[in-house]
Amino acid sequence: MESNKLDEWFEFEVLPLEAALIRFLRRNRRQEDDVADLLQEVYVRLYESAAKRMPEMVKPFVFATARNLLIDLARRAQVVSIEAYADLDILDVSSDELTPERHATGHQELRLLQQAMDMLPARCREVVQLRKIDDMSQRDVALYMGITEDTVEKQISKGMRVLASSLLVKGVTVGVTKLSLKIRKKDDSV
Repeated sequence: MESNKLDEWFEFEVLPLEAALIRFLRRNRRQEDDVADLLQEVYVRLYESAAKRMPEMVKPFVFATARNLLIDLARRAQVVSIEAYADLDILDVSSDELTPERHATGHQELRLLQQAMDMLPARCREVVQLRKIDDMSQRDVALYMGITEDTVEKQISKGMRVLASSLLVKGVTVGVTKLSLKIRKKDDSV
C-alpha cells in the first residue's frame, strides 16, 4: 500500500481512537509508566499490519491488537503476578480459533438452548424468537402478534428467566451468568 494512503488511514481512522485506547491500556495494565510505550507498540503493530492488508473494521482491529499485545507481554513475563492472571480473565485470552472442542461445545449449547426454547409456552416462545433471535423491535413484535408492548416485555422477561435457569441447570454458564444474577436480584426485590 502507498505510504501516503497508509498515513492518511492512520491519521483519520486510528488516531481518533487514541483516548479510548489509552483508557483501555490503563485499565488493563498495572504500571502507569508503560502506557505510552504500549501505545507506541500498538501503533507500530497496526501500521505494519495495515501495510500488508487494510482492515475492514478499524475499531475492533485496534482493540484486538492492543489486547493481543497485553497477552503477549503477560506470556513473556518470567514471573506473573496474581494480578496479571486477573487481568487476563478480563481480557478473555481464550483462543479465537475454532477448535474441534469449541465447535462441539457450541453445537451442544445450541441443542440445550433449543430444548429450553421448546419448554417455553407457545406465546412466550414466539415472543422470544421474534424479539431475541429475529431481532424485531418490541413494538413490531406487539403489532405482529396483536398484543400490547407491555405483554411483550413480560413475556420476554419470563422467557429469558426460564431459559437462563434451564441453561444454568445444564451447566451452560458462558454469557448466562450475568443474566442470571440480574434475574435473581430482580426476583429477590419482588
